[in-house]
Amino acid sequence: MLAREQSLPSEREAPIRGRALTKLYRVGEIEVRALRGVDVDLFAAELVVLLGPSGSGKSTLLNILGGLDAPTSGHAYFRDQEITAFNQSQLTRYRRDHVGFVFQFYNLMPSLTAEENVSLVTEIAARAMPAADALDLVGLGDRRAHFPAQLSGGEQQRVAIARAIAKQPDLLLCDEPTGALDSKTGILVLEAIERINRELGTTTVLITHNAIIADMADRVLALADGRIVDVRENASRRSARDLSW
Repeated sequence: MLAREQSLPSEREAPIRGRALTKLYRVGEIEVRALRGVDVDLFAAELVVLLGPSGSGKSTLLNILGGLDAPTSGHAYFRDQEITAFNQSQLTRYRRDHVGFVFQFYNLMPSLTAEENVSLVTEIAARAMPAADALDLVGLGDRRAHFPAQLSGGEQQRVAIARAIAKQPDLLLCDEPTGALDSKTGILVLEAIERINRELGTTTVLITHNAIIADMADRVLALADGRIVDVRENASRRSARDLSW
């Protein structure tokens, strides 16, 4: 991993870094090693796909870099600050101001419209864009007054993406965002993620089990058994609309 990372151009900025990250869970007397000394760099404005089977450590790595979890050992950094040394108040500010999260399940408030769901974030973020603008970015400007029950699964996921990016985060972390969707709907969601990465320059990390999705990335990190076992740079990114599975 380190040898591959060091071969990348030195002028590229890596605002998010992890070094020797390990994560140990105990379930009764059973010890589970979710991460085993992972080194990783996330470069400015790139789109990275984390690929690997269930239990390989993808979500654990994402959660540590996003400030949702702490490693058992090792260090994570955002620019010149060590995330893993933050107290709870600092972690809250880091997540609020710098990180957007998108999960497999949308977690929208059913009693609020699409625009109101996005506004929940814009009201507390330091440099938020208008909720309507965020919905326009994901192609839902004409659905802003609709409630979640009036939206399809793909539309609800795009509202969740709009909510995540409305605060204009430096880092967008997507954990299986198409996992509950069919191929056609999933591609619409991937197009929204792709557009945000390209137009806003948001460093984007996307977890998936689907190897086809890796074609739309700048880099693909393959995980297995808590380690990064392969790093691949795509010579060119394939458009999300050209994918099929």
